[in-house]
This record gives sequence, structure tokens and C-alpha cells, in this order.
Amino acid sequence: MTIRPLIRPATPADVDAAAVTLGQAFADYPFTRHTVDSHDHGDRVRSLQRLFLAEIGMRCGRVWVSDDLAAVAVWITPSSSGLDEAFGDIASRVVDLYGDRAEIAARADEATAGLRPAEPVWHLATVGVAPHSQGRGLGAAVLEPGLAAAQLEGHVAYLETSSPANVSFYERLGFEVAGKVSLPDDGPEVWAMTCGR
Repeated sequence: MTIRPLIRPATPADVDAAAVTLGQAFADYPFTRHTVDSHDHGDRVRSLQRLFLAEIGMRCGRVWVSDDLAAVAVWITPSSSGLDEAFGDIASRVVDLYGDRAEIAARADEATAGLRPAEPVWHLATVGVAPHSQGRGLGAAVLEPGLAAAQLEGHVAYLETSSPANVSFYERLGFEVAGKVSLPDDGPEVWAMTCGR
């Protein structure tokens, strides 16, 4: 018998542990390897994820976690407000954390901007499962509330991924590839995927 994990909205007390989970999940991710300085890479990735989690997800979006904080999903929604101000508040810290890859990260962002839908969407900003907890269904479980909310509101769910394995995972959840771009500076490919409507 499979025990279904408890998924709940994140609280401020969850931020540090959730950032560790996201940092571990993204340590060797193609996009972060391409855009984040290799010096102290793991610490930089964790700090970037913590900034995004606390200042964007918790402040403006919706965040769900597994009760053991081994899985985290951060969404920006059509009703998210204050995003421009929130991104402005963290911009200089983000650039510092990108380090010697800051210009490459900026070009990567420019390259992916054209993939994003013009219509309001539930944008899966980041999702991760701690390596020691992968393969237990936590990824699908932590995404479920956001996907259900998007469907209830009649909005498309949208994400970008630079991992070919993730493309297959998201397809099993009902996503379809909507576009693809190869990042400049010999970067990886990024797939845009949508679910709904």
C-alpha cells in the first residue's frame, strides 16, 4: 500500500528547509549549471532558490510543500500582485549570486522570454524534490494543488525546463511541449510546456 504524502501550503517557517530542498534539486540542473557561477555553485543555487522562494513565491505567488519539506512547488499566478516590485527588490542580489555568469544568465533570460505565453497563466516558477526522496511520487503530488487551481480558474499551466528527463515527466502529468529554444553561449535547450485548455 502506497502512503499518499501530505501536501500543504508553505509557511514562513518552511523557507530555510524548502530552500535546501530546491538547492539540492537544482545543483546539477542544466540551466543552473549554465547560468550560475561554478565557484561555490551549490551555495549560490541554494541562495538563489531561497531568495525566489521567500521574496517571490511566498510574497506574491503560491507555494506548496510536502509535510517533510522534501518537495516544493512555487507558482506565479494570474492574480499574483507586486511582482515587479518584488523582482526589483532582489535584482542586485540575484546578479551577485550569478557571479561570473551574470551576463550569460541575462542572455538566457532574453532567449526564453519569447517562449512565454502572452495570456495570463499559472507559471510553475520552480519545483524540486530532494534527491533522497525522488521516485516516491512527491513531484507529481506537490504539483497537484497548483494544477487543480489553474484548471478551476480556467487558466493554462506553464513551465520551462532544461532537462530532457523532465519533459517526459511533465508529459505524464498532461503537459505538452509548446516551444523550444537553444540558449546562447553554448547553453542547453529549454522546453516550454503547457497544460490545460
